[in-house]
Amino acid sequence: MKKYFLGAFTLISCACSSAKAQDNHPLSVALAGLNHDHVYLMMQHYKKGDVNLVGIAEPNKELVAKFEKNFHIPDSLFYPDLKTLLAHKKPEVVMAFDPINEHIDVVKTCAPLHVNVMVEKPLATTVKDAETIAALAKRYNIQVLTDYETEWYATNQDVYKQVKANAIGNVVKMIAHDGHQGPKEIGCSSYFLDWLTDPVKNGAGALNDFGCYGANLFTWLMDNQMPVSVSAVTHQIKPDVYPKVDDDATILLEYPQATGIIEASWNWPFGIKDWEVFGKTGYLQAVNGNTLRTRNDHTDYQIRQLPAPAAPYQDYVPYVTAVLRGEINPGDDLSSLKNNVIVVKILNAAKESAKTGKKVLLK
Repeated sequence: MKKYFLGAFTLISCACSSAKAQDNHPLSVALAGLNHDHVYLMMQHYKKGDVNLVGIAEPNKELVAKFEKNFHIPDSLFYPDLKTLLAHKKPEVVMAFDPINEHIDVVKTCAPLHVNVMVEKPLATTVKDAETIAALAKRYNIQVLTDYETEWYATNQDVYKQVKANAIGNVVKMIAHDGHQGPKEIGCSSYFLDWLTDPVKNGAGALNDFGCYGANLFTWLMDNQMPVSVSAVTHQIKPDVYPKVDDDATILLEYPQATGIIEASWNWPFGIKDWEVFGKTGYLQAVNGNTLRTRNDHTDYQIRQLPAPAAPYQDYVPYVTAVLRGEINPGDDLSSLKNNVIVVKILNAAKESAKTGKKVLLK
């Protein structure tokens, strides 16, 4: 009996060790598109062996040749489209680095095959597409996550924790500044610019490209509460450079007890992604990814440098891996589907307000 018990224990131990080893294998990833410049972070993970890249769907032969040469990707990994790729490979997740209006097509292809999806921000260009994506994710029980650079800022995570701990009292105002000199001015690739400056493929200009960051953070801090109303003003400061879309947007969100202001631009002298939160007794500013500026009603400003975020919040690869391995639940995280459907509703209301000059009421 003792011998049998030891044998059974050994089998169970081996099975547990095998399962743990399996959980530790690199995330199996397929890419949908290469024309979004944010794909270069994924290429760094590929070079380091952090992911198992099983396939890339990219029809542009020029782009394929570029990535084959620069990152030593074998020709056998490339497919002309996502449907063909998924007929041959079954990744854990498809990560989309393509125009925003094509995210809906990626999800429509992946969902019936029970393949999870991650897209670059924002989730979609229209409310209809965002709601369809959410319905497909629910129907086929898959994860659809949205990546934001600012999700991996230690300062943003700290601001959220302090607010939820009532460190600054009830929130009364939030301000997000997100912008840079302009995508052309900072050297974005022609492949990226072709759709980033297209009103259909990107849904707007700076309003979508940078306005989504503030909408995402505010929705997170407000526990997925929809704003009561949205007002927006947009400009074309450089119509010769960006003739089809706005290059500057200011968006005002009204909540029952707070106000949110989003400033998004392709016209600033330098890049900035910061977030200010005013409470009744204090103030928090995520100046950048690791610099936090604070003040309360009885002290002067203080500045702290924060360490890198704890795992798995360093960037989207460890985060998506943790979600898909069941280590964390995205819940109401910045990447979550619930948050990002609301973000699309805010952005579309902002576009309507900018077009009509009227405040848009949201239910």
